[in-house]
Amino acid sequence: MEPDTKHRVDLAARAALDKLATDLVALDVSEHLALTDAFVICSGRNERQVDAIVDAIERAVPGVPVRREGKGTGRWVLLDFGDFVAHVQHAEERAFYDLERLWKDCPRLEVPDE
Repeated sequence: MEPDTKHRVDLAARAALDKLATDLVALDVSEHLALTDAFVICSGRNERQVDAIVDAIERAVPGVPVRREGKGTGRWVLLDFGDFVAHVQHAEERAFYDLERLWKDCPRLEVPDE
C-alpha cells in the first residue's frame, strides 16, 4: 500500500472518530481487490450521526470521492476515494452485513484511536 493511501485512511479514521464513530476498523484489501487498497468501516448510532461522520470524512480527505452511495438513507453510506473506500453504517446494518467477516482474511491496518 502506498504511504499516501495510508495517510488518507488515517485522515478518514481520525475524522470519523472525531464524530464519535464506533467500532472503527481499517482493512488492507489490496491483495484481494484490484479496484481499491483499503476499507475504512465504522458505525453510527443513528442516521444523523452517520451523516455527520460522512460529512467529516469528506471534509478531511483531500479530493472528491469518485463515487458516493447511500447518502439519502443514512443507513449505509459508501464513499469511494479510489485508493480506499469508507463504509459508514448504522449499527443495525453493520451487524447484519458484517463486512469484517466477509473480509476476515485481510490484514487490519493500525489507525489513530483519537
